[in-house]
Amino acid sequence: MPEIIAVGIAAFVIVAFFKTVRIVPQRTAFVIERLGKYSRTLDAGFHVLVPFLDKVAYKRSLKEEAIDVPQQTCITKDNVSIGVDGILYLQVVDAQKSAYGIDNYKYAVAQLAQTTMRSIFGTFDLDGTFEAREVINSKVVQSVDEASDPWGVKVTRYEVKDIVPPQGIIEAMEKQMRAERDKRAEIAESEGKKQAEINRADGKRQAMIAESEGEKQKRINEAEGRAAEIERVAEATARGIAKVAQAIGREGGSEAVNLRIAEQYITEFGRLAKTNNTMIIPATLSDVSGFVAAAQEVIETVKFRQDLKSEPETDRDNTKEIPPKLPGVRWDLPK
Repeated sequence: MPEIIAVGIAAFVIVAFFKTVRIVPQRTAFVIERLGKYSRTLDAGFHVLVPFLDKVAYKRSLKEEAIDVPQQTCITKDNVSIGVDGILYLQVVDAQKSAYGIDNYKYAVAQLAQTTMRSIFGTFDLDGTFEAREVINSKVVQSVDEASDPWGVKVTRYEVKDIVPPQGIIEAMEKQMRAERDKRAEIAESEGKKQAEINRADGKRQAMIAESEGEKQKRINEAEGRAAEIERVAEATARGIAKVAQAIGREGGSEAVNLRIAEQYITEFGRLAKTNNTMIIPATLSDVSGFVAAAQEVIETVKFRQDLKSEPETDRDNTKEIPPKLPGVRWDLPK
């Protein structure tokens, strides 16, 4: 009999020990009730409860949790029904409020997220919903977080997983995308052709400019060459005339000039007879000596001017004999 009592006492002690000792894991909170009323919240660590009076009423994880928000039907601003689902991330920040503020905070937050999503999607058209996901996510987080604050729950973020338009809308969107791609392709092709035409025109313009510049330089070079040629010929002619004038003033120069004039006269007259069938012959054809004599008078006049210019101013007088004038020839002697 005493042995049975000892065993019973030992069993009672063991049960009482397990009922009174609690080890709370990291990032976890235990809500303790004493006689059915909230007593305290146990954080991570070792704790001892009052046997038969205290009990662990709720266990809350303080880690961030992901809740799948089921797909629901939303009507957009342009009256298109779309299916939307998402993921909601939340965290319990107050274990007491999450235990006594609402019966099931996860279900409540998911329902609140669905309701908020329907309201927000109703403010966008269909095209805007695809472009404004970030805006929609932030608005859902803001609305649900404000509503869940009395429950001791913090909503950290929300992500729209998928937006499913009706099949007819999907087909229309695919046609629109194909048309848009074809449009961009045609625009790109036309831009390429336009740029090619511009490049070809610019190349032709530059070629014409280069060609005209080359032609201009060519003509300038030719003109400069002709000018240099004329200048050289003129200089050579002047030097030749000067040498002829010097030769006339020497001894025997006049006779040589007379002979040269007579030769050229006869030579040119012979060429004229070869190149023409009809020829006008001057009446004084045989008077070659008269022509030579007239040329001799011109030569004498030139010599007279040279001699006059070579004398000093004081030696000049009016006694110097002036050669006889030829008909139609003026002698302008320096004073």
